[in-house]
Amino acid sequence: MYNKDLQISLYKKEGVTLMEWTLISLFVVSVLLLIFSILKTNHDAKVEHKQIDLAHISTMKEINAIQETIRNMELDMEVVMKEAGVQLSSNEKLFTREVLDLYKRNYSVESIAEMKQVTVSEIEQLLIPYQHLKDEGRKVANEN
Repeated sequence: MYNKDLQISLYKKEGVTLMEWTLISLFVVSVLLLIFSILKTNHDAKVEHKQIDLAHISTMKEINAIQETIRNMELDMEVVMKEAGVQLSSNEKLFTREVLDLYKRNYSVESIAEMKQVTVSEIEQLLIPYQHLKDEGRKVANEN
């Protein structure tokens, strides 16, 4: 009986150490997996951050190109106006641009005059050069 008790107690001692080793090894594996997961997440975050940076840089290049095109168009317009001998103040340019915008959006001359609080004849006089171009565009479209 003593021999069996000794065997059971030795087995329990060996089982506990075996269980301790199992728990320690599981803990070590879980720590290694956690470290691997953190490293992989950091790597994925860096890759995603690089993609976002590239998209941002691309967008900024496009914006700069558009701004440069706008500046060039404004300078071209100023050169054409000076060569044509047309001198308009910034208010007159803005007024003309707004009237032309309304006209191109198919507002009637009367409604434009009412909105801008000027006479119909002033709006017609302002739109004469642009009406000719619009009519030519219609003719070309109808010829095709």
